[in-house]
Amino acid sequence: MWSSVEAPGPFTLGREGDLAIDDNPYLHRTFLLIRWDQFWWLDNIGSQLAATLSDGGGIMHSWFAPGATLPLLFATTEVRFTAGPTNYALSLHVEGAPMAVAGTVLSGSGLTTLRPVSLTLNQKQLVLALAEAALLGPGNTATTIPSSALAAKRLGWKLTKFNRQLDAVCQKLDRAGVRGLLGSQDQLASGRRARLVEYALAVRLVSADDLPLLDEWLDDDGIDGTIE
Repeated sequence: MWSSVEAPGPFTLGREGDLAIDDNPYLHRTFLLIRWDQFWWLDNIGSQLAATLSDGGGIMHSWFAPGATLPLLFATTEVRFTAGPTNYALSLHVEGAPMAVAGTVLSGSGLTTLRPVSLTLNQKQLVLALAEAALLGPGNTATTIPSSALAAKRLGWKLTKFNRQLDAVCQKLDRAGVRGLLGSQDQLASGRRARLVEYALAVRLVSADDLPLLDEWLDDDGIDGTIE
């Protein structure tokens, strides 16, 4: 579904508003606001939910917390957020965008370039199990993130192994500068599965081409294999 926004706005998105995204009780009545002031701007006017923003190619990203404001500088800005068990994906398109993706971004824009992160096979499988529904249906704007128990079952792992690998992935990404995966005093944040999926999809950490990895296994001697 497409909606056009006329300057100067504002145009609101949420459970209600100019664009009613979904009748989800976990979603704010008005969550995001688009307005024109020399640039098109996006405001997070919710009180609880954060979002992950990235350019269309997944090269740059921003952690978009409540109260944050960001100029829409690129032709395409991808917006991902989670309300309750549901992950949402929106695409914002700007005609005559003032910037193209290059090696740098406008100072103070809130966008950051990415540090390369290398995942082990088990870590990548974990991310794929959580993001599988979104990767299988890239045209869907809303998908459900599986529980840890369901994701562990999909992989044929014990829940203890899944949680151990989830801890490792979140800590690795936090060290690389990814926000929202660890809470205060280095405690793992609640909702980290949702944040992990948002980030992984936003920056193309995994793709549909990686889904066959879900059927690979690693034995106790560290040898890769494939489930026939």
